Amino acid sequence: MELPWLGQHCSERACRQLDFLPLKCDACGEVFCKDHIRYSDHKCSSAYKKNVQVPVCPLCNAPVPVQKGEVPDVVVGAHMDKDCKYNPAQQKQRIFTNKCLKPGCKRKEMMKVVCEQCGGNFCIKHRHPLDHDCKGNNRPISKA
Repeated sequence: MELPWLGQHCSERACRQLDFLPLKCDACGEVFCKDHIRYSDHKCSSAYKKNVQVPVCPLCNAPVPVQKGEVPDVVVGAHMDKDCKYNPAQQKQRIFTNKCLKPGCKRKEMMKVVCEQCGGNFCIKHRHPLDHDCKGNNRPISKA
């Protein structure tokens, strides 16, 4: 070996590969090869310091600010215990409110499906004039 001082060994115990272009982890400061530089590849214990994602409360869907060095799970847990504005009554909002006007049909749709001829609101199954016995403008239902 002519230049033994060049390069460094990967800090991953299972690898220890001599790398002439070593990469330094910006979270823990150790040197790794290209195969182990990602936080998950070397199981970096300091990765949470570099995680800049804003956690969201699973109850109220509000973003929870986390300071550098804090563990997000602990901060979100504290928010849920003290500051959370979760209201179970709001969860009961109905989405399917548009009832089909076809006699005997009890289906409800999320959005209005209005017949162009009679102006009635119907479900997807009965949306066509022939399917709900349309008695609209007395125009022919089909062009045939």
